Amino acid sequence: MRSSNLPIQLALGGAGLVGYVALEWISFFHEYKGVPITPWNPGLGVVFALIVLGGPRYAAVLFAGVVIAEVTVLRTSHEWPTILAIAAIFAGVYGTLATVARRHLRLDVDLYHLRDVIILLAAGAIGATLVALLLSTLFLFYTPLDWSDVLVAWVPLLVGDIIGIGVVTPLLLRIARHGREILVGYTLALIAEVLLYSALIAAALWVIAGAEPDGGFKFFYLLFVPVVVAAVRHGIDGACIALAFTQLGLVGVLHTFGTDARAFTEFQTLMLVLSATGLTVGAVVSERQAADRLVRAAEAQLREKEAEAMQAARFSLVSGMASALAHEINQPMTAVRALARSVQHILRAPDADLARADANLATLIGQIDHASGVVRRMREFLRRGHPHVSTVEIPAMVEEALMLVRAEASEKRVEIETEIGKELPAVHGDRIQLQQVVLNLVRNAIDAIAEAGQPGGRIRVTAHHLEHPPRIEIAVRDNGPGLTAEIADRLFAPLTTSKREGLGLGLSISAAIVEAHGGRVWLHSHRPGATEFRFSLPLGPKEVH
Repeated sequence: MRSSNLPIQLALGGAGLVGYVALEWISFFHEYKGVPITPWNPGLGVVFALIVLGGPRYAAVLFAGVVIAEVTVLRTSHEWPTILAIAAIFAGVYGTLATVARRHLRLDVDLYHLRDVIILLAAGAIGATLVALLLSTLFLFYTPLDWSDVLVAWVPLLVGDIIGIGVVTPLLLRIARHGREILVGYTLALIAEVLLYSALIAAALWVIAGAEPDGGFKFFYLLFVPVVVAAVRHGIDGACIALAFTQLGLVGVLHTFGTDARAFTEFQTLMLVLSATGLTVGAVVSERQAADRLVRAAEAQLREKEAEAMQAARFSLVSGMASALAHEINQPMTAVRALARSVQHILRAPDADLARADANLATLIGQIDHASGVVRRMREFLRRGHPHVSTVEIPAMVEEALMLVRAEASEKRVEIETEIGKELPAVHGDRIQLQQVVLNLVRNAIDAIAEAGQPGGRIRVTAHHLEHPPRIEIAVRDNGPGLTAEIADRLFAPLTTSKREGLGLGLSISAAIVEAHGGRVWLHSHRPGATEFRFSLPLGPKEVH
């Protein structure tokens, strides 16, 4: 026990002790021959939560609380050895079970999973059974009670302890771990909803209280409605709060109307069933909500990684694009230089041919526009932004994409061929994104051929117009080493790659782009020497997401 934590631990222990004794005093209604038989033990739920959170050292709080309650609240007639034995039974059994549940069964005190709720309820049921058996044995041998007396007290003791742990402990565990989040999450709409549940619980209790003697039991099922609805709506937190309101209201009504111990026990037995039902529903709902949050977080992270990978893939082309850019600009700039000198020579002549100079200048401007167009296309490809949907001419789109990768293909001794009809109808989409798909497929083919060290590498890019339904189908075929059946089956799943240094996101990104355009992409063949990917794009306007 660290000295720095000692004041906090002493404060928690003192608060738990005061809470236990105070709740024992509030909940003590019925007694039978010196034995409390009111089946409601909220103080036990408080200290059991303290033991689960703080460890077995807080079992001493339960021991002291039982001793003080026996003497000051119950005003027992038992001798001191019996009182100490009763306290030792409570502290020993519940301290051990709380420790086993937390340390050995790995109870998660957040109670987000059904498994943890079951462990908690099972610990309460087992503890209540053991305590009832041990106390019964103690009363038989060391008090004037006989078997009939023990049987009268056994059931209320059992039900009261389980109810105390089943209703109070989960609520305190949730408050201790997430109290601030619960308070911050409250809105006016949520407060109104809580008031509605409270009104429903109060109405059900009013019906139960107003029923004829022994007739309130048949209306108890009305209490299931607000508890289950709260659990479905708000998970384990809704179940805990609704059960707390229900239990407090039920105890208050039964005490106000002077319900005898037998009827009180029967109502509490029904409340035990309601508690188990509400906590189970709440845990299942919270578990599914947590799973949904994890799935959404994973999807968001995957989308973020895909976007980052797409951007990285674009910038990884910079070296190859620099060669392509230099090649594309070199020709118009050479022509511009020649034309400029020609115009200069014409203008210096005594009989300057102004018409010829004007024509050369017009040609020069056209070459400059061509060079600026090449640069602009490079910038658009590298720029990351929202999709720009427009009419896309397939031949130009494919040729511009291949322009960016031909230098890399030439360096790796891979020949690229095309078979693209000039009369293909246009599609609607984002030209830059579609170029990304073509680039991904072609670069994958180049990398596969290069990694295999295969001479005479060839890639053939084709585009055809197909009917039924009307669509453009683009294919990228290579004579590389092919793909294994295992890789081929899950090729478009994220993080699947056949490259030594691949991220496994290129094909996933390509599939997402094509599907956003209303088409699909697939592996047509994975045979060695005949690996072929295809993707289709529908004809007609399509909103790109």
